[in-house]
Amino acid sequence: MDFSLSSAAEEHRQLIRKVITETFTSEMLARQHASGTFDCPEVNRALAEHGLLERAVPGLGKGDPIDLWVFFNELEKAGVPVDGLATSLMVAGVVAHVGTEEQKKQILPSVIEGRSCVCMGYSEPDYGSDLAAITTRAVRDGDQWVINGAKMWTTMAHVSDWLILLTRTDPEVPKHKGLTMFILPMSTEGITVEPVATMGSERTNATYYDDVRVGDEAVLGEVNGGWRVMTVALALERGVLGSTNPGVLLLRHFREWAESSGAIEQDAVRSAMVRVAIDNEIARLLAQRSAWMGATGELPGVEGSMTKLFNSEAYQKASQLFQRFAGAEGLLQLGEPGAAAQGWIDYDVRHSPVTTIYAGTSEINRNNIAERRLGLPKSRR
Repeated sequence: MDFSLSSAAEEHRQLIRKVITETFTSEMLARQHASGTFDCPEVNRALAEHGLLERAVPGLGKGDPIDLWVFFNELEKAGVPVDGLATSLMVAGVVAHVGTEEQKKQILPSVIEGRSCVCMGYSEPDYGSDLAAITTRAVRDGDQWVINGAKMWTTMAHVSDWLILLTRTDPEVPKHKGLTMFILPMSTEGITVEPVATMGSERTNATYYDDVRVGDEAVLGEVNGGWRVMTVALALERGVLGSTNPGVLLLRHFREWAESSGAIEQDAVRSAMVRVAIDNEIARLLAQRSAWMGATGELPGVEGSMTKLFNSEAYQKASQLFQRFAGAEGLLQLGEPGAAAQGWIDYDVRHSPVTTIYAGTSEINRNNIAERRLGLPKSRR
C-alpha cells in the first residue's frame, strides 16, 4: 500500500505553506496566548482568498480527499491556532449535509470566505458529555421558538457570528428523541456570553439563553431530529477536523531543546523521541483514514472515535514524558527565562488534557469503539 501523497496533494501542501509563511507572524502567535482566543482571522482570510477553506469543508470541497488532512496538518505543524477555524468548517460541513437551501446560502459563504466564525452550544453545566440529558428548552410559541437555558464550554462564542445550539423540544419522549438543533446568529437578543479561563490558556465561555426567539428558519435538520444532526457534527469533529496530532509540533520543540541542552546524548531521551515519533505516525494514518471518509461523503463514526481517542491520548502521554526529561525547566511557562523549549513543553502538558475531553471524552469514545466495533455489551445502564 502506497501512503505517499499525490502530486496534486503536494501542490496543495505547498500552497498552504506559502500562505502560512506570508501571513502568520510571531505577533499573531503571542496574541493567541495572551488573549486565549485560538483563532487567527488574518490567516483564515488569506486561506480563503486561495479557495482553501471551501476546499476543506467536508462534503463540499472539490479537492482530493486527503486535502482535508493536509490542510489542518500543515496549520497545526506551523503553530497556527485552528480551534475557531476547525469548528467553523465542521459546522459548515453539517450545514452542507443537513441544512436547508436558505441556510446554505446564508451561512456557507461567510464561513468559506473567512469572514465568520461559528461556535457550538452542546454541553451544559450539570451534564457534561451526557448530551442526551440536556435541559435547555425550546418551546413553540406561535410561529416562533422560545429558548431558555445555559451552556458550558461554548468556545469561540465571544468572537462568533453563528451558533449551533442543541435544545430539548419534547420532554415526553425518550431523551435522545426529543432534541432539536438550531443555528442562529450570536447577535440574537437574549444571548449572554461570560468568559471561562482554562489551564491550557485557552478562553472558553459559559453562555446563557433568556427568552431567545427564533423562527423555523433556524431549525437545523428536523424538529426532534437533533440527535442525528449532532452525530453528524461529532463524526466530523472527531474524525475529520479535530484529529490531526499536535504531538508533531511538540516533538519538534522537544528535539530543539534536547539538542541545545545536550540531553539528546542520553539514550533514554532518544528512545522517548522515537516512541513519540511512532505514535505520531500512527496518529497520522488514523487521521488520514477519517479525513478520506469525511471528504468523500461518508461519516467516520467509530473510525472517528478511534482517531480522536488515540491521537489525544498519545499527545497527552508525549507531553508528560517530555516534561519528566526536561525537569524543573519543563515546568516554566511561555516567556519565562530558562523555560525548556521556550515554555512549549509546559504549555502542551497543560493543553493536552483538554484534547481528551472535547468532541467526547476518552471514556465516551472507548464505549463507542467497544460497543459498535467490538460488539461488547454496554458498560453503563
